[in-house]
Formats: sequence, structure tokens, C-alpha cells
Amino acid sequence: MNMIKDEDKLEIKKVFSALENDVKMIFFTQEHECQYCSHTHELLNELAPLSDKLHLEVYDFVRDADKVKKYGIDKIPAIVLEGERDYGIRFYGIPAGYEFTTLIEDILDVSRRNPGLDPKVLAELSKVDKPVHMQAMVSPTCPYCPGAVRTAHKFAMACEFITGDMVEISEFPQLAVKYNVKGVPNTIINESFGVIGAMPEMNFVKEILKAIGK
Repeated sequence: MNMIKDEDKLEIKKVFSALENDVKMIFFTQEHECQYCSHTHELLNELAPLSDKLHLEVYDFVRDADKVKKYGIDKIPAIVLEGERDYGIRFYGIPAGYEFTTLIEDILDVSRRNPGLDPKVLAELSKVDKPVHMQAMVSPTCPYCPGAVRTAHKFAMACEFITGDMVEISEFPQLAVKYNVKGVPNTIINESFGVIGAMPEMNFVKEILKAIGK
């Protein structure tokens, strides 16, 4: 059974005709004890052939320890989107439902090497001078979640100090408990600072600056 419908593949091919530079989808998986790894792998296998600028690399979470360490992967399934460098964009869990669109839009941004942020937002982001880890807790059926994930990923592209994760919370319920997540989207900043809901990019920057004491 295909993960992507044939008619959707045709539409995605049209969208991907706008890809400007090569994009790598780096996928971390394992054969056992990972419920959604095979589905995620199949999704990426179907997506990769839709553009000659899109490339899929697959690594085993246990056997390829050097790659796991290089990209700082701590759970699977995991996807890294890489352009001319690693921008800090991460997907933990299958990017299904509304988050599939997020994956497509992120690929376009990475191909352009440009997150498309407003200059005023970029000016505020330039004040970030400490490591920031944004974990956007989401579910595939949440229509507001892609906004939080896209913001985290755009900020990661724009600022070398920021890493942005999508975390599909039903696949990692232990994190819902750890961060006391009652609803989604909920973006955890540096483990202890939470931003509930989606909000404009400028508001998100202010929350980040607050979290790092600026």
C-alpha cells in the first residue's frame, strides 16, 4: 500500500519543480522496537524519487553510531533535512497528517537555502547568542501544529545557535509526561520553558530571548 497517493505524487512533483538546490533527507531507523520506522522509511522512499534534487540517506540507529553522534539523534524514527550544511532541522516521528505539508515546505526552504523570515524577525534572532533547543510537540491531526514546527525549523535555519525539532507526541509519550504536555502544539525551549499554542514569529523570538535571559 502506498503512503502517498498517485495523484498527490503528481502534485508534489509540480511543487518540487521549484527546488533550487539539492536537499538531503537523512533518516535514522532500526529494524526492531520502532513502531513507526518502517512507515516513515516507506514515506521517504516514495518522496525521494519525486525530484532529482532530493536525496535519501538511511542509517541504523545502533550500527551507525558515528552518524547518530554527528547529528545528535536521541530517538527514532528521525529525519534530518540538510542543504549545504546541517541547519538543525529535525523530525522525530512520522511526518504524517498536517505535518506532511510541513516536510514539503521545509524541503523547499532548504533547497532555497533561505527560511523566508521577515527582516525584523531576523534582526531579533541575531540577538540569540546561546544554544537554544526548540521541541515542538505535535500530533498529526492538529491543524495548528505545523505553524509551531515551521517556526522552529525556520529559526534553526536562520540562527546557528538554534535547533528545531518536531516531536510527534503519541510516538514519544514519555516526553509528554516529562514536559507535562496537556495539549498541542506545545514548544519546549531549553527543556524548561514552554510556549503553548501557535503564535506569530516575532512573538516566538521574544519568548526565546526571554528563555535565555535577554
